[in-house]
Amino acid sequence: MGDVTQGSRSRSGNSGGSEGGRAAVVIGGGVIGLTTAVLLAERGMSVRLWDPQAPEETTSAVAGGLCWPYRIEPRARALEWAVRSFRHFAWLAEQPPLTGVRLVRGTMPDSVPPPEWSALTGTPPRAPVVDMTSYLPYLLGRFEAAGGRCERRAARSLAEAAAEAPVVVNCSGLGARELVPDPAVRAVRGQVLVVENPGIEEWYVAASGAASETTYFVPQPFGLILGGTAHDGAEDRTPDPATAEAIVRRCAAIAPALAETKVLEHRVGLRPFRPSVRLEAERIPDGRGGESLCVHNYGHGGAGITVSWGCAVDAARLVGPPMRTS
Repeated sequence: MGDVTQGSRSRSGNSGGSEGGRAAVVIGGGVIGLTTAVLLAERGMSVRLWDPQAPEETTSAVAGGLCWPYRIEPRARALEWAVRSFRHFAWLAEQPPLTGVRLVRGTMPDSVPPPEWSALTGTPPRAPVVDMTSYLPYLLGRFEAAGGRCERRAARSLAEAAAEAPVVVNCSGLGARELVPDPAVRAVRGQVLVVENPGIEEWYVAASGAASETTYFVPQPFGLILGGTAHDGAEDRTPDPATAEAIVRRCAAIAPALAETKVLEHRVGLRPFRPSVRLEAERIPDGRGGESLCVHNYGHGGAGITVSWGCAVDAARLVGPPMRTS
């Protein structure tokens, strides 16, 4: 995720120890890993976050930012995570310049959200919209303030991390295919555009769970995000001009002013989909004859932001309370 930060309380080695809590290595610096790392650090653990990429290079950084449980299984459990996360995002939305989170009205035609979600969003829905260019630095700042330490480092194996900490939290997303290894994880390619906003203040989404082409636009401070696609199994990160033109046509059919708006940026991201999110704990060898606790938290598909806080809470419960020293 970044260079070693100041004020870190981390220690290498598998003996545990910062002032008062166990040590943990969190693998993966996207929104799932960073949120989980924040929660663990704020609970008093000594946390190191491993990721070879800078924040702006992660899949999370190119997300549209609308919180809605999309392309994630199992649906019932995902809804619980989303509802819990919504409450935290509503709190963050009280300071949008700092957090990048706003509550924004929008439209989702031909879709009836679950009652639990409607009770939070209202009618018409008012859902969190997250500006990832602000939100990821906000999370990183919270992590550092809690004593967390970021390392620009790739995990070659879970055992490598287990050799350095008694707790490993695997938030590696698509990387879990090779790291675990877990062949159930697959990419769902998403392509979007950022365009100049002609004055649109509300989001619009027309997307079924199985459609490979979707129509949506989401207002952000830096422009309007137009989408999108959901191509299962596709992994080419190069923006396709024909796909971009089709996205503009679909969005302009809803908002005609978008037909002539200036394109500012093309973005492609690979959603880490799994038939069921893996959020569970197991014991793994630490390479020295002992074991470390490994908590898996990956496979969130198109809803990583949406469920991030709810999943982080469950992951922290699996880690257990920090072991305080006298």
